[in-house]
Amino acid sequence: MGRSKAYLPFRGGTFLSVLADTFSTFCHPVVAVFGFDSDRMVQQAPANVQTTINSAYQLGMLSSLQTGLRTLRTTGEYDRILFTLVDHPSLQASTLARLLASAAPVVIPRWNGKRGHPVLINAEIARQFLAELPSAMVRDTIDRNASLIEYVDVDDSGIRDDIDDPELYQALLARETGVVRC
Repeated sequence: MGRSKAYLPFRGGTFLSVLADTFSTFCHPVVAVFGFDSDRMVQQAPANVQTTINSAYQLGMLSSLQTGLRTLRTTGEYDRILFTLVDHPSLQASTLARLLASAAPVVIPRWNGKRGHPVLINAEIARQFLAELPSAMVRDTIDRNASLIEYVDVDDSGIRDDIDDPELYQALLARETGVVRC
């Protein structure tokens, strides 16, 4: 993107603030994990977010998930955890509610037959993520627990967002406003 996705303008806030507002309706605490340029990023974080720094962010997504899970352990016990990437800012609150209605160990939303984010896991699956080598893939743990997954069909294209470049960002904004910039 050339700049932090967490602080891209969206819906009157930023990707991170919109996600934090959506998640804080259902979850406490809401933890944001920062890697690259973390000192600056943490200073800009919304007040309703607990921040933590992944100093090994170069190892990949699992190392960030592990950092977030370790942070949650310091805040007390938890039964379930919702996690997502910051580039899924248009998630609907109704999607989170539908996921949380399930008691399955792993709950993944599906839109038009394709899975997306956020993912809901129980404490046992969280422990499995923590036991992985940080260089492993998040998908490894999910795939090992395939028989425990409940897929929840949702009417929310935001679960499939993956805003990785300026063109995808502009497409997201156009989808939100119905206006295409040239």
